Amino acid sequence: MPVQDKPEGTGSRAKAGWAAGVVLGVAVGALGVLVIARQVAFNWPGHWLARSTQIDVSQPTVVNKIQQLQRLETVVYTMDKIVSGEKENAILPNFLAGDRLLMIVHGEVIAGVDFSALKSGDVMVDGKRVRLRLPAGQLFSTRLDNARTRVYSRQTGVLVPVDPNLESEVREEAERQLQQAALLDGILKTAKANARATLTSLLQGLGFEKVEFQEN
Repeated sequence: MPVQDKPEGTGSRAKAGWAAGVVLGVAVGALGVLVIARQVAFNWPGHWLARSTQIDVSQPTVVNKIQQLQRLETVVYTMDKIVSGEKENAILPNFLAGDRLLMIVHGEVIAGVDFSALKSGDVMVDGKRVRLRLPAGQLFSTRLDNARTRVYSRQTGVLVPVDPNLESEVREEAERQLQQAALLDGILKTAKANARATLTSLLQGLGFEKVEFQEN
């Protein structure tokens, strides 16, 4: 039976190809492990060392944060009007002994809530819920804008000098009328409502889900 010659190098090439495939597979696997290892090494500090922000929402802390608002101005009431004042003589007519002044005034009244008066018992914390009893709204200041307030007219009797106190008295009366008008328009109610809105935003920012207000 004739013997066929086996092509030289066939077996060795097959073995070489198999070996190369093994080496390539190992190299690819090692590269994959290296990439994963680098990703883990890169992300590990951030993952394990990440710090979460903890906000203290205990009752004493909440009271302290609100008290820090102190005299919170929540509303400004402005008004323009004409205010008059006069001095009369009991006997002589005004054109002889009177003194009359008309003043155009522009003023403002500022109101708000003084949170420094808040007491510990005015704040009740229950988990994500907080209930508050606010101090009453109050007037903080009443003032005239000197740049926009002026004497419109003045009539002084021919027999008397100008009264140096009349203008200051009219200014005082203007402030009183301004304050009274602000109160009649409900400035204190508005001041407290605006204070509630401010506190609601503040407390929701601290993580409270329900903010309730209890009337005094």
